[in-house]
Amino acid sequence: MPKPETLKKQAKQLVRWHRDGVWTVAPRLRAGLPRCADLTDQQILERPFPLAEAQELLAREHGAESWAALIAGAAADPPPASEHGDLGAAAPTLFVTDFPRALAFFQEKLGFHVAFTYGQPAFFGVVQRGGARIGLRHVDEPVFVGDLPARWHLISVTIEAPNLKALYGEYQAAGVAFYQPLKRQPWGAQDFVVQDPDGNLIGFNFNP
Repeated sequence: MPKPETLKKQAKQLVRWHRDGVWTVAPRLRAGLPRCADLTDQQILERPFPLAEAQELLAREHGAESWAALIAGAAADPPPASEHGDLGAAAPTLFVTDFPRALAFFQEKLGFHVAFTYGQPAFFGVVQRGGARIGLRHVDEPVFVGDLPARWHLISVTIEAPNLKALYGEYQAAGVAFYQPLKRQPWGAQDFVVQDPDGNLIGFNFNP
């Protein structure tokens, strides 16, 4: 969880991006604010976007009931360190040959938003949905030879999803290509695997 000051800066940055017409803001508003769900990118960028709405968006993206609840949670004392020290959430990186195509896939198909991109033109960025953050790094040629990930079932990212069946239905409706449909594994977990345009395998699971 970012610190309160970081969250406040992020909210102000969102307002500035919207004012400057940064296109990546529009999908985030459409996904995070019900009032923007049916608007086009242009309509979203033309409508007013006050700081209070940016704060509301961040609260929704972090799963908080309100901005006040989000700030209160961010200000709470962290849990005591364990004997080996605490670890934060992992942020794996996928290698992609077409960076704009990869961003579009995660936004339009998987429901992520763009946390940030870097470079002119952009060659690295992070997409996020809830607590899941994935880095995307442009490369000029595939990292894996041929269809190696699919042949060897090489899953690059595994994401826990408590509402797995609902998520699976959402992705079916979005036309996502499934490498493995939803199934129950012998050890009791349920999971499914999707394949991005570069052949990277992304698993979603729920362990009851």
